[in-house]
Amino acid sequence: MSQALRVGGLVPLTTLDFPGHLACVLFCQGCGWRCRYCHNPQLIPSRSEAEHPWADVLCFLRQRVGLLEAVVFSGGEPTLQAALHSAMEQVRALGFKVGLHSAGIKPALLKKVLPLVDWVGFDIKALPEDSAAITGVEGSGRANWRSLELLVDSGVDFECRTTVHWQLFDAGRLERLAERLRAAGVERYAVQCVRTARMLDGDLADAPAPHDQQRLWERLGRLFPSFTLRG
Repeated sequence: MSQALRVGGLVPLTTLDFPGHLACVLFCQGCGWRCRYCHNPQLIPSRSEAEHPWADVLCFLRQRVGLLEAVVFSGGEPTLQAALHSAMEQVRALGFKVGLHSAGIKPALLKKVLPLVDWVGFDIKALPEDSAAITGVEGSGRANWRSLELLVDSGVDFECRTTVHWQLFDAGRLERLAERLRAAGVERYAVQCVRTARMLDGDLADAPAPHDQQRLWERLGRLFPSFTLRG
């Protein structure tokens, strides 16, 4: 019998995590990266005592048929679990659309599940050469950007987003990242200012935003057909 999807948390109703749809969010347990600003560190270990049995998750979803429109697989990092494909098939069989929040840690598994996905919120950590300083893992930039290539080529609807802590970014680096994303075919881009109340790396201090940040947002707004700044 194949291993069931490990779900470390569940949000029963959201209007934010799949644009235009009433959805629930399943937080997949486990992440192979150690992003310094991570605000869900409890999801990093591959197992947790707080996991929701997959059978219970399916029972919950069956009770929401006709009430919810979509199910979003978030994390942690969903593409670390081989059971993701089967879980998405089961969710689609119930009539739900499928959303995915991912950084594409495992490009091969992302490629496998993309035909089952209706929308992706894709996390771009940084330029490839800068990614390890955020994730703590060498080679993370190559995986992140290879997965972006697969996503762009797939034709699946998606948004790219980057979480910004100003101790890890500056205006010039963020603008270069945005320019490379636009050149790669990204049309919808969001910058998310980090939540500093809870971070994996306690040594990250609050850092002031660039003095010319308003001009930066204006430049990014002109660069993409759709640009969003999230606090």
